Amino acid sequence: MTSEVFVNVQPNKIAIALTEDKRLVEYQEEGQSVSFSVGNVYLAKVRKLMPGLNACFINVGYERDAFLHYLDLGTNFNTQQKYLKRVLSDKKNLYPISKVALQPELPKDGSVQTTLQPGQEVLVQIVKEPISTKGPRLTCELSFPGRYLVLMPFAEKVNVSSKIKSGQERARLKQIIQSIKPKGFGVIVRTVAEGKRVEELDAEMKVLVEKWEDAMIKVMKSKDLPLLVSEEQSRTVGLLRDLFNPSYENIYVNDAAVFQELKSYVELIAPERAGIVKQYKGSLPIFDNFDITRQIKSSFGKTISYKHGAYLIIEHTEALHVVDVNSGNRTRSEKGQEANALDVNLGAADELARQLRLRDMGGIIVVDFIDMNTAEDRQKLYERMCENMKSDRAKHNILPLSKFGLMQITRQRVRPATDVDVDEACPTCHGTGTIKSSLLFVDQLEHKIDMLTHTLKIKKFTLQVHPYVYAYITKGLFSIKLQWMLHYGFQFKIVPNQMFAFLQYQFLDNEGQEIDMKEEIEIK
Repeated sequence: MTSEVFVNVQPNKIAIALTEDKRLVEYQEEGQSVSFSVGNVYLAKVRKLMPGLNACFINVGYERDAFLHYLDLGTNFNTQQKYLKRVLSDKKNLYPISKVALQPELPKDGSVQTTLQPGQEVLVQIVKEPISTKGPRLTCELSFPGRYLVLMPFAEKVNVSSKIKSGQERARLKQIIQSIKPKGFGVIVRTVAEGKRVEELDAEMKVLVEKWEDAMIKVMKSKDLPLLVSEEQSRTVGLLRDLFNPSYENIYVNDAAVFQELKSYVELIAPERAGIVKQYKGSLPIFDNFDITRQIKSSFGKTISYKHGAYLIIEHTEALHVVDVNSGNRTRSEKGQEANALDVNLGAADELARQLRLRDMGGIIVVDFIDMNTAEDRQKLYERMCENMKSDRAKHNILPLSKFGLMQITRQRVRPATDVDVDEACPTCHGTGTIKSSLLFVDQLEHKIDMLTHTLKIKKFTLQVHPYVYAYITKGLFSIKLQWMLHYGFQFKIVPNQMFAFLQYQFLDNEGQEIDMKEEIEIK
């Protein structure tokens, strides 16, 4: 199986698509102004204690206060607090973590009332983004993840991933880490560290320790709280850090700055693979060129079709996600209804496993499969679902089918599910229900090109239109496009964009920024 990553950087958002054997399996998008908050470390103050929940609320700068449970304080909370006081007391010299004496561990059956008080300063890390009406979820057990290692201040222990099965390799890695680990830190050795040399592990250890020290320098100089002291890497780099594997064939990026950022990161973790990061410079939008747009359009929304006319209906609620499996107009199997139900359900299991990753659906997922009479077929379906979910990085649990034919799945949720609206709003009438004559649309575009070239004196620009409109403009030996270029110059380009509705258009300058050419009547 080969994987490719496509990064689409636009003025107002960034989108990342991961494909496996040319099939879209993961998709993330966010606004350029939105920070990737999971993993961010803050110095903040306790705002309110909740004894009934054995928890507290902390202001980290979000609209809603973040939630910190007593059990998320961590066993080494007392040691962390002692160190924090020493750092805050000296604004000139950073107190070394190696000198802090370990304090008694926090009891698991303790109370938040006896441990914290309103206004107390604490170091916290976001482990779950704000979802719906809930604020972020916090922990005081700080961690700084790298490609091979996860650095944990105040922990002291060294743990090796359970996915590394070789006892000899586990012992080797543990011995290496014990020899290079600074005092005062614990380390988790990740699965990808298997077989790595001590030089590679030591280099990453130094980078992570430096990141911790930079955060503490910010704490030492802090004035106004809450204060962001350590920011997680960009989502593109974070995705690569967790997913990068030798099967990656290409990483395409359509933005020069992000291209350099990703190339530098790959050169750091795998210098021999730096050539797979490539800057896309084609005239077509990057997702259109690599057939990502079509897959996005067909993979999101309420109804998802898969093989032979069967389809899934996916509903999102506050408490859970509900999936209904339907055979649709599928041709019935000659082997009977039971064989037909099994075939539809197995196809649904394949598509559902992809949908969970694609939409990053978390929490409780209830799936209503088509009823099957035999226990053997129900077991086949359960095993197929478990097999499909093996490639899912998120923690999950799958229960066998209940007697009502329902399968219950829980999946780790750290951020809101990705929901792409594939319905196209009319770009011309904006909901009024009336539009100008379609026959006059090309005349309208020419009028705007004339205004750009003659009135605004902008000669170099790109006009993006729907593929059908593009085909109409460019058809024939003496096409409309050729006529425009003969009249207005050959410096502007016309390209199709599959994301556009039928009569939608957009003018872009040389920097890729939109040139607003919409008339007042269009905006109303």
